[in-house]
Amino acid sequence: MSQNLQTSPACRHTTLSADGTPISYRTMGDGPGLILLGGALRTSDDYVPLASALAASFRVHLVERRGRGASGPQGPHYTLGKEVEDLLAVQSETGARLAFGHSYGGLVILEAARSYQGFDHIAVYEPGVPAAPVPTGWMGPYRERLGAGDPYGAFVHFIQGAGGAPAFLAKLPYWYLRYALRIGFRGPSWQRMRPLLEANLAEHEQVAAQQGRLAGFGAVTAPVLLLCGGRSQQASKAQFDALRETLPRATQETLDGLNHFGPEGKTASVVAERVRAFLL
Repeated sequence: MSQNLQTSPACRHTTLSADGTPISYRTMGDGPGLILLGGALRTSDDYVPLASALAASFRVHLVERRGRGASGPQGPHYTLGKEVEDLLAVQSETGARLAFGHSYGGLVILEAARSYQGFDHIAVYEPGVPAAPVPTGWMGPYRERLGAGDPYGAFVHFIQGAGGAPAFLAKLPYWYLRYALRIGFRGPSWQRMRPLLEANLAEHEQVAAQQGRLAGFGAVTAPVLLLCGGRSQQASKAQFDALRETLPRATQETLDGLNHFGPEGKTASVVAERVRAFLL
């Protein structure tokens, strides 16, 4: 079930997931169908540069994951499986046989591909597939700060506790970093991110729930391009190496000079070039 929301170079559509949740996506370009899924604390707007670059070669379907924008809420029974159902609803609607996912979006695509053979080729950039214990100690304080109406305090617990922050940020006193963010982090990025803080917790809880399931991704039969940033942390690179060894048909590439957020902004074109070369 699809509803055309506007007529423009990037047309917006809505389809219904298995549980009835509306999932919005925008379509641009011409060529083989390619579904694009983004990561946590991100909306589809963060991936417009990437989608636009890929639209020169593909018919790109840029998904607004549940809990964002015109898509429906995560819901009280949210699981990674719900995200898989959303992806498959878009795939059924569009007929796209190619997929690209960043971070949590990469986890969703690979999880779908474990049991569903609907994608011919898959590209992922630093997917959120845990191959080592996932830090969870930050989640309780994060939830408490959100409940107290303190989004900056919650965000500090996340960036210092989730394991992805640069070492110098992790070492700063909590109160100091919270104060610095309240003063200096107020622009468009924060305005897009702030409404996603609750969804961020739910998504990272799902990542933690995947611990010990790495071997299951050996069931992915589609060829997979596993992209990593050369500036990403060594611990993360070790996890991507483990994933590459698990996936039966994986090709791994490191993009020098890029970090975890390589598919966004000015570096999106670099990622698009490698994705295009693999998928075509």
